[in-house]
Amino acid sequence: MNPADLGLPVDVPSTALFTDHYELTMLQAALANGTADRRSVFEVFTRRLPEGRRYGVIAGTGRVLDAVENFRFDGAVLEFLRERNIVDARTLDWLASYRFSGDVWGYPEGEVYFPGSPVLRVEGSFAECVLLETVILSILNHDSAIAAAASRMSSAAGGRPLIEMGARRTHELAAVASARAAYVGGFTSTSDLAAGFRYGIPTVGTSAHAFTLLHDSERDAFTAQVASLGGGTTLLVDTYDVAEAVRTAVEVAGTGLGAVRIDSGDLLLVAHRVRDQLDELGATETKIVVTSDLDEYAIASLAAAPVDAYGVGTQLVTGSGHPTCSMVYKLVARAASADPKAPLVSVAKKSSGGKTSVGGRKWAARRTGSDGVAEAEVLGTGPVPAALADTQLLVQLVKAGEVVARESLEAARERHREALTGLPLSATQLSRGEAVIPTEYV
Repeated sequence: MNPADLGLPVDVPSTALFTDHYELTMLQAALANGTADRRSVFEVFTRRLPEGRRYGVIAGTGRVLDAVENFRFDGAVLEFLRERNIVDARTLDWLASYRFSGDVWGYPEGEVYFPGSPVLRVEGSFAECVLLETVILSILNHDSAIAAAASRMSSAAGGRPLIEMGARRTHELAAVASARAAYVGGFTSTSDLAAGFRYGIPTVGTSAHAFTLLHDSERDAFTAQVASLGGGTTLLVDTYDVAEAVRTAVEVAGTGLGAVRIDSGDLLLVAHRVRDQLDELGATETKIVVTSDLDEYAIASLAAAPVDAYGVGTQLVTGSGHPTCSMVYKLVARAASADPKAPLVSVAKKSSGGKTSVGGRKWAARRTGSDGVAEAEVLGTGPVPAALADTQLLVQLVKAGEVVARESLEAARERHREALTGLPLSATQLSRGEAVIPTEYV
């Protein structure tokens, strides 16, 4: 796998340093006292959904699989650790041959989740599993937050296309990951070419206000753009006077003009005025695209407006107020000893302050009613009840260190669409509320 395919600079040969210092010091201590080889089970989950959210969306699974495959301590990385005296010589020797050889199970990408859902389960020795904590959380917390925001915006848009255009509002690598996650969550295209190159997401874009300001007149700018890109292009009409720009746009491009874009003002009012004007000019098929700091609430407020597509940037790539899902990676079971046949013992953090967790290697299923609509997220550590056997959510992603469930981004996108249809209608409400279904432990 080329590092560039991960959204990494090409001079970063592995994902091994996308981790926290204490992961390696824990490894060193475990190697020293003989507990490093104990069979262990870690689970990723969130104790609660962000305030007001009714469901979460799993995104980034494909990037996690790439990161696990590329988690290698090469010569340059080992030399860095040695020079900084981060771990001892014995640990460096162990890291030199590190290859994850365990198993990973998880909710497939695009699936929805709820508080407590074991969205990812990593099994293997303590040593090889603990090292993956930070990079896994980094990817899942970011991508799932963006996908959840995208899903809410997509629901608010009511089937109208959404364009991801937040590259200039976040880190350049986060922008690529955000475009990918937004696509899973229901967006139809991106302005970011790196995302198009790496993940095959459709890319779109025409011109900015700078192009209009470059020319001696708005007419000159429109004429140049139409001459270059054709009459089906999208003309930006709010640089000066919107009404005059729309008139000029149709005169230049003809009634077959593809679209006009509005990027400022009272979008509801302006969109109605522009639609009326376009229709009067005979451009009845010309689309209206709106941008300008949109979020799901602004999109919902435009439901009755004659808007054909939305472009969303800042609010999307920052999770629309919730840039993380607060997912954690916790040890939930470990072997009683280093003996490969030793039984697993459930473990869990029990401290106060709302950070408790439930121990044990869990299965997860979604109970549905007679109408096929979800009623509860059911988790357990014992045998799976027969009634839930066919509704289990975890699938194997990695087996004995080998990825076994890589899939296309389109598959994840389609899965999310299907997952939403299986939730109660209130799942897509933007009003504040609790998770749309409860989490039950059996």
